[in-house]
Order: sequence, then structure tokens, then C-alpha cells
Amino acid sequence: MGRPFRAIALLALLALLASPAEADSVLPGFVHENLMLPVALADGSRVRLEAMVIRPDRSGRFPLALLVHGTVRATGQMLRSAMAQQSPTDLINAAIAFAQHGYAAVSIMRRGFGRSEGQFAETLSGTCNNRDYLAVGQIAAEDVTGAVATLRGEVWADPDRVLLVGHSTGGFAVTAAAATNPAGVVGILNFAGGHGSAGPDLVCSPNNIVEDAGIFGRSAKVPALWINSENDHYIPAALGRRMFEAYVASGAPGQLKVLPPFGVDGHPMVVMGPAELWWPSVETFLNGLHLPTSMVAEVAPMAPIPAPTPLNAACSSYFEYYVGARTEVKAFAWNREGHCSSVTSAQRTTEGAKAEAMRLCVAAWKDCSLYAVGQALASG
Repeated sequence: MGRPFRAIALLALLALLASPAEADSVLPGFVHENLMLPVALADGSRVRLEAMVIRPDRSGRFPLALLVHGTVRATGQMLRSAMAQQSPTDLINAAIAFAQHGYAAVSIMRRGFGRSEGQFAETLSGTCNNRDYLAVGQIAAEDVTGAVATLRGEVWADPDRVLLVGHSTGGFAVTAAAATNPAGVVGILNFAGGHGSAGPDLVCSPNNIVEDAGIFGRSAKVPALWINSENDHYIPAALGRRMFEAYVASGAPGQLKVLPPFGVDGHPMVVMGPAELWWPSVETFLNGLHLPTSMVAEVAPMAPIPAPTPLNAACSSYFEYYVGARTEVKAFAWNREGHCSSVTSAQRTTEGAKAEAMRLCVAAWKDCSLYAVGQALASG
């Protein structure tokens, strides 16, 4: 490594020393900490990315699972506001799953998201009929590879066993990062990776993003597993398959797994759903890479909450996922006909989660009320 990366690794260590890690009472057996991760960008500038670490509470070096988030479907000021609300806890369920299996799981926020420094640089250029996805993928990949370079210097990370895990635009980012074959990275997990969703089952310039996936595949040498859901309405399964086929046709090693439908929209499966839905596919992939798959620590279930009645079938599933979400910053709204909205991520405050759950429910179903906030029934 050159001098800039050594300096960044030292800064990261100093940041950790300034806030000593402690075992988490909510996650016994694990260390759960937040930090601002200093990274170097391709132009030589440096920024700090907001990050969350969950790892087993014991000494030693653990394989690193770097988790990269998606982007809310919105435009203009609504997009900027939503981006500011996002936090590394958006992927906490997946982070816990990896930590349970012996990984140091680190969820990062890219530039312009959450409390990360740096200007948002992933604005898509061109009209919906001619989007440029290649450039934004490469920009997002800089944050990913920069984070990897810093984290490889941490005393708890195995620098030669790094797994990149991305969801949605984060999946596109880790695929772009794979094209550069970062040092230490041995595997890529791409959950519903893509870009350009303009509405349900509508992706701008789909041929462009398929072509760009093929460009990334020309140089990628790291094995990859792409996981899609049959009922993904952001990156439809058919488009995901086209992207994957272009990627491997260019020479990249990869596997595709299309999972059964999840709720009313399979896109947020890895965010909202239990790990049991996707871990078996991941476990097979990890075994092939000789990475850990055995459980090292169990996590107690969250306190139960009685479900409202009535609930339609999709909302029954969403409520189950709501109860299991390991965060107090969440809210569940419903109406007497059994419709609902569930917010378990992309909000930093309880008030924000309550407002967003009600906004979504009222927009779709008119007459709604809050049923649960955090891990308790709503008061009033």
C-alpha cells in the first residue's frame, strides 16, 4: 500500500480509539459500533463515510463483509431529503446475519447519503431514454474500493478475505467495483443490483444498463452471486437476468439465483426480510469460496407484538418482518380494511419513521392510523 492508504488506516484506528468499542446489550456476543470511516478517492481527495460495524465480541481477525445500500426512488428535493435520512442501519438485518456467521460486517453510506462527507455525485445524466449508468457506477465504486482499502488495515479484519455485498444501486456499485478487482476481495454478492427505476416495473434505458453490466464483466475476475426476486418491481427479474447474462458473456465469473416472490415487491427482500430467505443461496456460494458459514452466535428474537386484525396476506408478512427488525426507529401504519405500510429503514428518528409510515399508508389507502412504533403498540 502507498503512503496515503497507510495514513488513512491510521486515521481509522485513531477514530476507533476515540470511541472504544463495547459489547452491545441488544446484541449480546457482538460488538456494535458506529464510526466515520476515512477513505481516499481516485483524485487523491479524502472523505469520511458514515459506517456501522457489527462483529463477534472476541479477539482475532474476521472475514470482512462490506454492505452497500440502495437509493430511494424519488427525484429533486424529495430524493435529497430521503438520502439524508438513510443510515447504515438500513442493512442491519443482513449485517447481523453475516456477523452471526463469523464476519465483521460493515455497512457504509456512500458520499451524499446519511452523514457521509462529500458531494452526491451519482446523479444520472441524459433523458430516461438515454441514461448513462456507467459513470455513476464507477463513481459509487470509488467509495466501495476506498472503504475496502481502509478497512483492510483494521486489527479485527482479515485483509485477504473481503466480501462485497450490495443492494439495488449498492449492488450496481459492488459490480462496478468488481471490475477493478480490489485487493483482498474474494467474492461479490449482488442483491437486486441495478439503477434507473422510474416507477413500478419501469427502468429507464434498460438496454444501456445491460450494456454497462457487460462492460463491468470484461475485467472482473472475482466470483459473483447475483440474487433477484421473481416479483421485484424496481429491477424486474427479466432485466436482472439480461444484465447477468451480459456480465458473464463478457468473461466474468458469476452465478444467478432467482428467489420466489417476497411480499408485494421483492426488491427490499434483503432489507426487510429474514435472512432465512436468502442465506441458503449465499451459504452455497460462500462454501465454494472457503469462507465461513457456521453459526458462531445466536441472536434472541425480538419481543413479540400482537398483530392487528384484519391484515391482508402481504401485510401479515410485512408485520412479521416489522416485529423482527432490530431497530427502535420503525413504525407500522394500517387501516381497518387490512392494508398497511411498514417503515423499518431509511429513517433516523422515531418521529421520521412515524411520519413516513403514515404518509405512505394515507397516500395508498386514505384512512390510516399508527399501530406500532418501535417494539411497542402505538399510544393513543
